[in-house]
Amino acid sequence: MAEPTPRTHLAIDPRLCGHPVSMEMGAARVDLTTLPEMGVDEAGLLHGGFVFGLADHAAMLAVNHPNVVLGAAEVRFLMPVRVGETLRAEARLEPNEGTARKQRVRVSVFRTDEEVFHGVFTCFVLERHVLAPRGSASQGGSRP
Repeated sequence: MAEPTPRTHLAIDPRLCGHPVSMEMGAARVDLTTLPEMGVDEAGLLHGGFVFGLADHAAMLAVNHPNVVLGAAEVRFLMPVRVGETLRAEARLEPNEGTARKQRVRVSVFRTDEEVFHGVFTCFVLERHVLAPRGSASQGGSRP
């Protein structure tokens, strides 16, 4: 069986949020090599927003719907990350006990085999793109 093609977040810059490495139904892996521009100080501490962005990108790809949006996130930053390190986000859908519209995705971010971040992302699959005018059946996901 072929791996799914990304259907969401197609215009995202992989230098900032990571490059998809693998996808399957309900799961995704995204890698990110951190850049000097992501640092916050002379010691090379990485801004946590880039770790969160990597995890969010992996969660969106695990859902893989053109109209998926993030509704909430419960996260923990476990260890600091330095500029220049390579991170790996692994995302997997949790079993869905409710509506298909609401998806929970568990994401862990690793530096080599050391977990630096984990969280649960609550994602919503909308009938139309979140920015589409009311009454529109527009599907997002295409490049501008």
